[in-house]
Amino acid sequence: MDWTNLLVNVAGEIIAPTTAAYALAAIGLNIHFGLTGLLNMGQAGFLLLGAYGFAIATIAGWPLWAAVLAAILAAVVFALILGIPTLKLRGDYLAIVTIAAAEIVRIVGRSTTLTDLTGASSGLRGNSYKHTFQDASPFPDGTWELGPFEYAINASNSWWIRIVGWGVVALACLLIWLLMRSPWGRVLKGIREDEDAVRSLGKNVYAYKMQSLVLGGVIGAVAGIIYVLPRAVQPDAMGRSMTFFIWTILLLGGAATVFGPILGSMLFWAALMLIKLVMRGTVPETVMRSEQIEQFGWIIVGITLMLLVIFRPQGILGDKKELAINAH
Repeated sequence: MDWTNLLVNVAGEIIAPTTAAYALAAIGLNIHFGLTGLLNMGQAGFLLLGAYGFAIATIAGWPLWAAVLAAILAAVVFALILGIPTLKLRGDYLAIVTIAAAEIVRIVGRSTTLTDLTGASSGLRGNSYKHTFQDASPFPDGTWELGPFEYAINASNSWWIRIVGWGVVALACLLIWLLMRSPWGRVLKGIREDEDAVRSLGKNVYAYKMQSLVLGGVIGAVAGIIYVLPRAVQPDAMGRSMTFFIWTILLLGGAATVFGPILGSMLFWAALMLIKLVMRGTVPETVMRSEQIEQFGWIIVGITLMLLVIFRPQGILGDKKELAINAH
């Protein structure tokens, strides 16, 4: 086994656009769950709407900034439609509603009735909506090598996507850091711990929950844009499994922390890549085929999530007292 190449591939996952997208999605979920205590099990729905909003607007001829605004607007509308009737629900009931809403988005996206708009189950090809983002790059075309990493500068899996993706993640972390120390953030933490007590102080708990849902959803929509820039918009790739991966990342790094979602995403994707590459290099085909190794990697992810919730629900960076999962 070529360990040098293996380690380069694993390290490449740490800075990959997918890792940045999942880190950003987990930051949005952190606002919902870590700060406010909302059990949102449909974060993938916000990512899919953001991806569709950006792609459809770009295909329609909108400029880059307008397409991003369309994605954000789609997330805001979805959050309002989802939140107005459901934010008075608590715990498990909210989780059921949000996962159902995300599934509705996915099923509508793959409906043959909307084939001309969404591409149905085949989705939207990346070449049809990536050009405005690539044209916005200030860098010349070609490839660039940084240590062991060599990628195209402006193509699909490029340095340009990495720079923008991780730049947005850094801005989102700064936003979370500021919010956690603001009066608004302290009210959200109060709602997470005891919303009846916050309500008794004259705060509009419903309005604060709605603001949290909208903000986390908008961050999720931007994560959806970053996620689809290196690939196509495929509705079945952004379903229940994606939400569970985002939850695993958040719980791994630590909910209610600033850098937990970033650390969780890096560890999640690097560990998954390491497991798959090591098994492909050491396990004979007669024991386990390549597709079975792929499935086995996801089995390990599921087991990891269960072990995290049982033995270290606060994650690597988290404080157990900060985690609302133990509050009820």
